[in-house]
Amino acid sequence: MYNEGVAKIIDSKLDQIKNLYYKDLLSARQIGEKLNVSIDAVYYFLRRHHIERRNLSEQNAATFSHKPLSFCLKKCSCAKDEELKLLGVILYWGEGYKAGETIDFANSDTEMIKAFLNFLRKICGIREDRLRVYMYCYSNQHPVALIKYWSNVTKIPAKQFTKPYVRQDYQLGKEGKMRYGLIHIRYNDKKLWQVIMGWMEEYKTKYA
Repeated sequence: MYNEGVAKIIDSKLDQIKNLYYKDLLSARQIGEKLNVSIDAVYYFLRRHHIERRNLSEQNAATFSHKPLSFCLKKCSCAKDEELKLLGVILYWGEGYKAGETIDFANSDTEMIKAFLNFLRKICGIREDRLRVYMYCYSNQHPVALIKYWSNVTKIPAKQFTKPYVRQDYQLGKEGKMRYGLIHIRYNDKKLWQVIMGWMEEYKTKYA
């Protein structure tokens, strides 16, 4: 219940409150902090002026929109950058997980893994500590040695590798191209995933 003893928001702030709530998508708490009043005062003001509150889904979307970025996109100022951006998006188009909201690129080809990581690092400007690697191999292979190999290839510390999946149904010669197993390069940031998917749609429109 609203406490009449707390500082009130004057009626002349109505347009400002509406802009903060609907346009800037600030929460009641954030509005209170901005205006130096309590959250109770904000809720009371919203009710008194019949300002419709966001539902849970809308509030979650607003919260997500204010979530700080874990990446810094590079402005492609030369042909080499544009080529790397195009390469990274095409690689993800072919080998990336597109149904979820986490970047997940899987391959057993060392050079392809290196190229995709160059794209994430140089074009997307990711944070190294948020990278995770999930490895897949057969039971006749040696996970510890493979993690060491991939850590050296990717320049990602072994501590950022999650528990590997080891298939027990190994048969001689079954590894095929998976001499060093297969790894997933994962980066959990929905906003960056959306950016890459947006680039993918642009290239589909342009080239497909």
